[in-house]
Amino acid sequence: MLLPRGTMFAIVDGGKFELYRNTGIEAAPCLEAMPVPDLEATNYSAGVYDHDRISRFPTEVPKNRVARLDEAGHAAAVAQWLNRQVLMRRIDKLVVIADPRTLGELRRHYHKEVQGVLLAEVPKTLTGGRTTEIVRVLHG
Repeated sequence: MLLPRGTMFAIVDGGKFELYRNTGIEAAPCLEAMPVPDLEATNYSAGVYDHDRISRFPTEVPKNRVARLDEAGHAAAVAQWLNRQVLMRRIDKLVVIADPRTLGELRRHYHKEVQGVLLAEVPKTLTGGRTTEIVRVLHG
């Protein structure tokens, strides 16, 4: 896959968000780390339980359910940030790499315009990895 110069890469998992830009050429990408915004997970629409109720009555809800709800909120916050960037024309080419669960949650929140700038989505956990690994996976 050719990755045009300027393509943004969002690398996401249930709790981390990394952002890179291709500063190289299409055939030989060079990913440069970009500043990551502070995101507040406030959209818990994927959860069956009300997040406020969970914080008031934590013993009523299994711990893994709370963790999943927090992960869904994080993914929704990332999607909202990506939506804003695309709508403000700050991102015009995008690759999203996320673990399968997070990727599914991101898709639930994408604006139609984000879908139009997506070059690829990769269901894989690559947060904390090296940029050469990210490029290898996309060229693989």
